[in-house]
Amino acid sequence: MTIELSKLVQGHIVVGIDGSESSKNALRWAAKLAPTISDSIDVFVVWEYPAMLGWEGGIPDWLRPDEDAKKVLDATLKSVFGEVLPKGLVGHIRQGHAASFLLDASKSAAMIIVGSRGHGGFSNLLLGSVSSACAEHAVSPVLIVHGV
Repeated sequence: MTIELSKLVQGHIVVGIDGSESSKNALRWAAKLAPTISDSIDVFVVWEYPAMLGWEGGIPDWLRPDEDAKKVLDATLKSVFGEVLPKGLVGHIRQGHAASFLLDASKSAAMIIVGSRGHGGFSNLLLGSVSSACAEHAVSPVLIVHGV
């Protein structure tokens, strides 16, 4: 008896990106796996204001992490896929904490895919804080991409 994998796994593939090479590789894996397990890929760039930002003076006019996130999304998608995006791929920009957002998304996902390290400050770590949190707490399967 043969059971098709797509009949067992339902939901979308969630990919967290930050523009790093590791996240670009995660996006490539999502495109490879999507025809097998899902008909949609939701790509997220999640941003938040820097923790060191003081709220006493308000938010400076020049600080636009939402616009930076849009640039990261557009540049990453173009770098990985060129002008033609895979069928079913939708890009999203959300404000919040990346790990918390992806963990919440795992509730309805067939799989979460993230890179092993992003643009964090500790390049010698084997796993970044977001990928580590997803591996430990996600409800759905998690693929953490190391290298190509």
